[in-house]
Amino acid sequence: MKYGLFLGCNMPTIRPDAERGIRLTLEKLGVDLVEVQGYACCPGYGTFPASDEVASLAVSGRNLAIAEAAGVDIAVQCGSCYSVMRHANHSFHNEEKLKKTNALLQLDDKQYSGHVKVKHLIDLLYNEIGTEKISNSIEHNLEGIKAVVQYPCHTLWPEDVMGFDDARNPHKLGDLGRALGADVPSYSREFQCCGGAGGFAARNKPQAVQFAKRKFDAMVDEVQPDVVVVSCITCLMWMNNVQMEFGEDWSPIPVLDYNQLLALCMGFDPKEVISVADTPKVPVDLRFKLAEKITKAAVA
Repeated sequence: MKYGLFLGCNMPTIRPDAERGIRLTLEKLGVDLVEVQGYACCPGYGTFPASDEVASLAVSGRNLAIAEAAGVDIAVQCGSCYSVMRHANHSFHNEEKLKKTNALLQLDDKQYSGHVKVKHLIDLLYNEIGTEKISNSIEHNLEGIKAVVQYPCHTLWPEDVMGFDDARNPHKLGDLGRALGADVPSYSREFQCCGGAGGFAARNKPQAVQFAKRKFDAMVDEVQPDVVVVSCITCLMWMNNVQMEFGEDWSPIPVLDYNQLLALCMGFDPKEVISVADTPKVPVDLRFKLAEKITKAAVA
């Protein structure tokens, strides 16, 4: 099984520990990861997609053309990157848009036929690898750990374009958590956006913080989780960092990417896969305390 790993902009520069977790776990599960050499921004929704469809499709088309030339489909964790490139592929069903994109790609000696598939990691893990293989790959299970999951909004809507989970009642990330032995309860704001989308958080941060606080309050009041599990770099950064805005009485909750949690269960060194992003309110030692609890758990 071979995929081109599209890392996007934020993960390599801000959360290389999450990148390391993804690489280690996918390789252990038998995925041959190919570098998408020379890729650019997806481009993010706050850039070209908001103002210039031709430029947006050209940039997405270039990324897809690089993968196509390498003979691989794309695997991506960032919800926005996934959504933008899926939308681009959908747009390329229009022959005129594909033709216009390729006219621009000729300036970079590239062409795109429209045949590269873009898969989110949840889709890859659940539908290609499967929960049984994941369960059999771990050394430590999460028995006794209560996890809530954050579904990346951009991977769900529009359902006919994104297309790998039930947009109104998603379950696959939760099932992946259960494959590790965790208790993954539902709560009233389970399907609420994290609030970290660039347009919201950048334009009105106080409201975005209040929006996130209502979500965190619901999870604490209703299920008291040990960890928040995400599969999107925006959710990871925002849900970790926004907790420092909740006031002195707030007891922070560790936030991990699913593949970081999987890496801990597989026995990889916590210093390698969860060690970045120490903040005044969500210190990294909280994640190490969780890691210690996991590594002391019964062997799976």
